[in-house]
Amino acid sequence: MLTVAYGKDIAKITYDALAASDIRDYLKQGMSVTLKPNLVVARPANEGATTHPEVAEGVLRFLKEYGITDIKIIESAWIGDSTKRAFKVCGYEDLSRKYGVPLVDLKTDSCTVMSHGGLGMEICDAALGTDFLINMPVLKAHCQTRLTCCIKNLKGCIPDHEKRRFHSIGLHRPIAVLGALLKTGYNVVDSICGDLSFEEGGNPVEANRVIAGRDPLLIDSYGAGLIGYHPDEIEHVRLAKGLGVGEYFSAGIKINEINPGEKPLRKAAGGRAADMYKGCVTEEAACSACYSALMYALHRAGTPRPNVKISIGQGFAGKSSGDGLGVGDCTCGFARHVPGCPPSAADILEAFRR
Repeated sequence: MLTVAYGKDIAKITYDALAASDIRDYLKQGMSVTLKPNLVVARPANEGATTHPEVAEGVLRFLKEYGITDIKIIESAWIGDSTKRAFKVCGYEDLSRKYGVPLVDLKTDSCTVMSHGGLGMEICDAALGTDFLINMPVLKAHCQTRLTCCIKNLKGCIPDHEKRRFHSIGLHRPIAVLGALLKTGYNVVDSICGDLSFEEGGNPVEANRVIAGRDPLLIDSYGAGLIGYHPDEIEHVRLAKGLGVGEYFSAGIKINEINPGEKPLRKAAGGRAADMYKGCVTEEAACSACYSALMYALHRAGTPRPNVKISIGQGFAGKSSGDGLGVGDCTCGFARHVPGCPPSAADILEAFRR
């Protein structure tokens, strides 16, 4: 099961997503719980690279109300950046003081060697030693792996010299093996405004949603579709499936939508890349989640031919168009439209190809 919550109050929709999920089936009183956000760089979350502190706050509220008191937040920024600076710039120092939760810089942590399928690697003990690891990635694009979400986010749980080695031995297989070795108790995905093209941010696309679920591969395969890929196009995701990390998302998987009526209307899409595609689109009261799917699809496809007209938004409900492509259920009156509320970027991309 996946839970997807929409809204602009990020802490609230995160709390609501967990409250409506099956996380209680796995939590136990007295557990030690560790939160692993994505603070790859010292940049504010609204730039599309890092986990909003409000997502962590929603998780902390839920855990505290449940009675969990042994909580910490762990992270290791990418090579060349300071984790301590990321904690400060990204708002986690304030969060730590407010909730009395320690911050652990994994760059100084001890490690244990583990192996799977003949590939060994060092993994930080703070990640291995907890009873329940809550993975809090950002759903965004990545210039090397195409997608970064649940499995890729675990790369922050290895020391810097292992990060370098991952790149030297091919990146994709070690990421998949890491996903098999380091088990997450639950995943809470920041899909608020993930970057359109790069892992370090700068081209955010507003979606205003939080995704929660137990299976990291299920979420990654679902997330791949949201940004315009089949999961098999993401090599570490495909390899992780072969390693038994989880299952792919399919039409039979239940999605529990929270606050579907609060899918927010789009503000101006952030970033230079998104601005490039506005000339192809006629938008009338489009929701953020639907518009972001279109932006991801356009970015993957490149700008369509000038004679391709794309319409999106609630303003097109009940209308028809003879020569244009409609995106989303609100354009169901169009001769050609991509269904979904929201549709996935992968479905929009397939419509472009047709």
